[in-house]
Amino acid sequence: MPDRAGPRVYSIAAHRGFADALVAGLVPRYAQGELGLARLTLLLPSRRAVRTVTEAFVRHSGESETPGMLLPRMAVAGDLDLDETLGPLLDPLGAADIPPAADPMRRWLRLAHYLREVEGDEAGKGAALLRRAWELGSTMDRLLVEGIAPIDLMSERVIGIVGDLAGHWTDNTRAFLKVQQHWIAELAERGQIDAPERRNRLFEHAAKCWRAEPPQHPIVAAGVTSASPALAKMLRVVSELPGGSVILPDLDLALDAGVWDELGTAGNPVEPDDPPFGRSDAVTHPQYHLKLLLNRMGIARDEVQPWHRSGHGAAPPERSKVISNLFLPPRASSVWVDLPAERRRLSGVRLMESAHPGEEAQAIAVMIREALETPERRVALITPNRGLAGRVVAHLERWGIEADDTAGRPLPQSAAGRLLLLLAELVAEQGAPVPLIALLTHPLAGSGEGRARWLENARRLDLALRGPRPGAGLAPIAVLAEEARLGEWWASVADMLAPLFAFGEAEPLEVLLGAFSEIAETLCGDALWTGPDGRALSAFVEELRGAASAAGTVLDPCELHAVLRDAMDRASVRPPWGGHPRVSIYGLLEARMSRADLVICGGLVEGTWPASLSQDSLLPPAVLRALGVPGADFRIGLAAHDLAAALGAPEVVLSWAQRDEGGPVIPSRFVLRVKAMLGDQAARHVESEALRLARRLDEAAKVAPHPRPQPMPDAEQRKVDISVTGLDRLRGDPYQFYASSILGLRTLDALDAEPSAAWKGEIAHRILELWHKSGEPRGGLHAIAEQVLDEANAHPLMRALWWPRLAAALDTFDAMIADQKGQGREVLCVEAWGDMRYRDVRIHGRADRIDRKADGTLAVVDYKTGGPPRPLQVKEGFALQLGLIAMIAEQRGFKGVEGEASGFEYWSLAKKPRTDDFGYAVEPVTDDPKKQEKMVLREEFLDETEAFLNDALDKWILGTEPFTARLNPELASYADYDQLMRLDEWITTLGGSGEDAA
Repeated sequence: MPDRAGPRVYSIAAHRGFADALVAGLVPRYAQGELGLARLTLLLPSRRAVRTVTEAFVRHSGESETPGMLLPRMAVAGDLDLDETLGPLLDPLGAADIPPAADPMRRWLRLAHYLREVEGDEAGKGAALLRRAWELGSTMDRLLVEGIAPIDLMSERVIGIVGDLAGHWTDNTRAFLKVQQHWIAELAERGQIDAPERRNRLFEHAAKCWRAEPPQHPIVAAGVTSASPALAKMLRVVSELPGGSVILPDLDLALDAGVWDELGTAGNPVEPDDPPFGRSDAVTHPQYHLKLLLNRMGIARDEVQPWHRSGHGAAPPERSKVISNLFLPPRASSVWVDLPAERRRLSGVRLMESAHPGEEAQAIAVMIREALETPERRVALITPNRGLAGRVVAHLERWGIEADDTAGRPLPQSAAGRLLLLLAELVAEQGAPVPLIALLTHPLAGSGEGRARWLENARRLDLALRGPRPGAGLAPIAVLAEEARLGEWWASVADMLAPLFAFGEAEPLEVLLGAFSEIAETLCGDALWTGPDGRALSAFVEELRGAASAAGTVLDPCELHAVLRDAMDRASVRPPWGGHPRVSIYGLLEARMSRADLVICGGLVEGTWPASLSQDSLLPPAVLRALGVPGADFRIGLAAHDLAAALGAPEVVLSWAQRDEGGPVIPSRFVLRVKAMLGDQAARHVESEALRLARRLDEAAKVAPHPRPQPMPDAEQRKVDISVTGLDRLRGDPYQFYASSILGLRTLDALDAEPSAAWKGEIAHRILELWHKSGEPRGGLHAIAEQVLDEANAHPLMRALWWPRLAAALDTFDAMIADQKGQGREVLCVEAWGDMRYRDVRIHGRADRIDRKADGTLAVVDYKTGGPPRPLQVKEGFALQLGLIAMIAEQRGFKGVEGEASGFEYWSLAKKPRTDDFGYAVEPVTDDPKKQEKMVLREEFLDETEAFLNDALDKWILGTEPFTARLNPELASYADYDQLMRLDEWITTLGGSGEDAA
């Protein structure tokens, strides 16, 4: 390929495989002599690209007759999207006259300071303010990359556009300009410039030096597609150097000239006679950014030559033409109707639609596993969905395959990053149980020889904290820890964590970071800083501390969690070199220039690939267009180009799921284009085998229907105590009694659980108990209720919703009890525990309240936060609590209580039937013989209760009846043990309903 006059710009078609085709063409051209290739300088966009090209040289060396070679010098132009800096070739010592770049972290914090200064309280504070500052900095960088100076924003054209827009755009633009001017003044004072501006100057410096004195050895720029004006000018110079050239990826040289023109003017500023909101450039087309680059290089597409070599494992040549047809702009895509079948055929491309992301990941893992059966075959998964990538990595571990996930993990998802975030969350949540237990059971916490003992104590504390959240801070937890006999251990933990809760409402950010880091190290030891994630966290903390110290940032400690989360999400932990040599997992940025024999494009749904558009929140889109800055939909074109490059692989699978974790999703517009272009051929491109195998992996052998549980404990195991509430459970669902009273199993509340009906019942009992102990003063219930709710740390929302009903019911009780006192009724006991021996079985329980009526008989009271049992339930023997308590009372089982019981009352806090009042009393017995079909007669109630008790004792406690699950399924019962009894596995086999099961 002899040198020719003028710029030398080439394009490697998508089907050729960029890295391998590049190497295949460079070696014969520059490898004259032993040092020929070593004299070449290869300018690449990123460190990832350097690795990709190096691997391509290794493959080429292994296939050639002379396997040994000296690699060229590979210099990095620095990928802005990957936050990479320039290599020494472009940032030499001779560029000392170019001011140093400002620290981006410090700039972020200083912009927040200026934003607050400009807008006052309207700017927000804490994490919200810092998010706006980050967006403002990103917009500044975007303008600097495009070579737009601050003065350009003050042109008459821009000011006129802003004046025609809504008021919030005017305010945002004004705030942006003010903050920018403050920052520029600070930079001038420190003798620094922003990093993008320094990059531009370095590009200009390199272009100027190379133009004035061309290098002695050739320079080739390959794979660089950034269209920033300064870089484009430098690439133009490279293309004209002796022996130099620029090699672009996937520039479509065969695209019809009319279609190329339809892409628009590619970034030229809006002219005065253009529409105020810009022209309709096809910025979503995958070739748009390449046309933008050529325009800024001053090169016509006709001057670009096709690369003369193909890479290893190239796809069929017709693939590039089909890809070109696939991404035609709207008007040009009408030719699909007349395209012959061979111009629409995507041989080697398959479509896979999964039901959900879990199935998609399983099927992708199966395809990767199958591909590795072929020696030397390389496979790559490309996806911007990091959740999908993580699932695939986990599935591959089943077969011992450690995939090379080059995109890495966000720092918050690493062990070290998560621990620091948990400390910050603990402060933000004021010592809430969930972050506390997550912190104490973290894999790094308590590391060392005492780890086992540490975890045992943490789990015991976990059990003590179950249920609604205790009060704020560490003190309420100390009380629970003492009750769980963890006082000494918790004291040591509290000493470590106490400094976190000693800060004021505004503290220097560097002080907060230092304190949190020290406490994290005390909690974990040196294990916190080891490994890739620990080193990444250490670098992140030190960088942020230094920037915070220089910027003077002050922050509320409760805001630190949100601030750290936002900042850490922008940092990735990339694994060291390693992993399976033939399996790679890439993000869209990392995938550029890579190639594999099988490429799987996963997560092809709208909002993911392409990503959802996010308009600039500070500068109006019309202003950006007027300045020649591509709009937010420019990213769609880049995503389309990434897919077009992936489609050039020999074998490609396009994969998507019908739904995600939130609900149904829409397939990517790119998938819909593929299906539309394929037309009736689409059915022949469906990938079904991988899905079938993935589903087979989850299939289990058929098992016989589970039998209805009927445990048969021996006589010794059966003879257990019965609580006054347990008898109802024994007669209604013997299995639940067996699980709770014989096996001793209890359900665990969740940490920080929502207040349950049982919790509300305990609160109501406590209120009435304290009121009674205080002498039952009229009007005193509300104050006691407020006190109890405060002590229980009741959630504000629950409290606001429940309080009106609770207060109304307590008022009813207040008036009702006062009326009873006036009739001579006397309180004997409240919240009293008692028991009796009956047929050598202990019957025990708590009486909510027992009064002595004016006639000397006893009245037994049971509080209910909800509705009381129906009289028919009592008559049928499934609500016997009142009767059993009365029997214990008559047997003098409650201290200070004796006599005959004649009153059996439910006091309910619920709404009274057929009224708007809350709180009422009702008896499930009657004195009217005419009602005895549905209610128990008062004088027969205790006899009936004793008969039901004897029946239960004869059958289950002293007898041999099995403890059958759901013996009376029509009864409303607790579902605590449904999973234990495997209810869903046997109840349908008996007809599909509880009644059939009975």
